[in-house]
Amino acid sequence: LSGAARPPAAAAAADDDDDDEEMSNSDDDDDDMDFFGEMTPEEQKAAEEKKALIAKAKARGAEKAKLTKSMIIMDVKPWDDTTDLAAMEAEVRAIKKEGLLWGTSRLMPVGFGIKKLQITAVIEDAKVESMDSIIEEEIVRDGESETIQSIDIVAFNKL
Repeated sequence: LSGAARPPAAAAAADDDDDDEEMSNSDDDDDDMDFFGEMTPEEQKAAEEKKALIAKAKARGAEKAKLTKSMIIMDVKPWDDTTDLAAMEAEVRAIKKEGLLWGTSRLMPVGFGIKKLQITAVIEDAKVESMDSIIEEEIVRDGESETIQSIDIVAFNKL
């Protein structure tokens, strides 16, 4: 009976031998494991390259943070129709801060003969902490301004 299958006991023993061979092969793989954290020269080189890339990325991010700017468009509203709008614009432009640059302005009709000043400012984000504080503390001054009633921010865009 040359074509007969092996008896079940013989087949199981052969399977056990195969498993033993696989186990012994995996034991060889365990010999390569380093349980003390020592790095191979290849791993050290890869770690150094990774650190260099991280340092470059941080430097680039810091450079970009220095260069980020924002453009703000504001509506400056007068107290009434008798307010001198040229004086109002001069009062706004008189604010001088490092990193603050006043841009173009124009008069926009509101209604009933009243106009508002729409003015653009460009700020360097790293140098100007908050445009809101400039508006509240230096331009409007809690209603103490004789020409400016309020300011609305129409647009705030990162450049």
